[in-house]
Amino acid sequence: MRVLVTGSRGKVGRALCPRLAEAGFDVRATDLALPTWDRAAPGDVEDYWQADLTDAGAAYALTRGCDVVVHTAAIPQPIHNPPHVVFGNNVMSTFNVLEAAIAAGVRRFVNFSSETVPGFIFAHRPFVPEYLPVDEEHPIRPQDPYATAKWFGELLCERAVERSDIRCTSIRPCWVQDEGSYERNLGPVVRDPSVVVDNYCSYVDVYDLCDAVVLTIETDLPGHEVFYIASPDTIGGHPLVETVERHYGGGEGIEFRELQRADASGISTAKAERLLGWKPKRSWRDYLDDEGRARA
Repeated sequence: MRVLVTGSRGKVGRALCPRLAEAGFDVRATDLALPTWDRAAPGDVEDYWQADLTDAGAAYALTRGCDVVVHTAAIPQPIHNPPHVVFGNNVMSTFNVLEAAIAAGVRRFVNFSSETVPGFIFAHRPFVPEYLPVDEEHPIRPQDPYATAKWFGELLCERAVERSDIRCTSIRPCWVQDEGSYERNLGPVVRDPSVVVDNYCSYVDVYDLCDAVVLTIETDLPGHEVFYIASPDTIGGHPLVETVERHYGGGEGIEFRELQRADASGISTAKAERLLGWKPKRSWRDYLDDEGRARA
């Protein structure tokens, strides 16, 4: 089975391509970066195409002969590019790749959406979630170009399954971490829960995320399903309710639903566990000590 991975040079793509190859898939990779003209290094994907996915022709050429598309390519935040660039790039690349996938007879399209879709993370006029942990049923009210574009991507998938035989899965990953980012990104929060992050101290390990992608490729779920993917605990193991009440404006307006543990993530992954059989295996504790320093 040939799997096209877009955004293969990003944080997720770099980990995902070898994971898919390990799982027995024939991987085709694409990104904006130049290819390596020399012999591929061990672990590199040899079938790599440099392409701009806002060009429909490139998207159609890439997807030909593929059975599955995993679309991770995107500008990953709304804060370092002009709004029209973020929105235009992310919507049009998703539209082009999805249209190309339908035309090529791709059986499953795995769309990387975002935890920001409900809107409160990059809101121009701040608001809080209606409840924690957030799940797939939470109301969606995005204000920024990134979250709005990701929501539009989900809507494109929702309509695609009604007009074609393709099956779609949208993944909403939390703040993705790998070996090179744990100490830099999470270390300060481990040491001090007042170092606030807008997703209520949630994160996900990139390798757990890759495991979820493998499961979405292998599933026979019909139609279009949306899944949050997050680690089960908060950054630093700080109690969720106490942390929100003390460091997030008292938690006013937020309903706290039943937690399976005191330090439960602000994101529920119950749906992914139930429908995909996904279980996170890794924690910040595998990479950092209690002071937020990298383990030797």
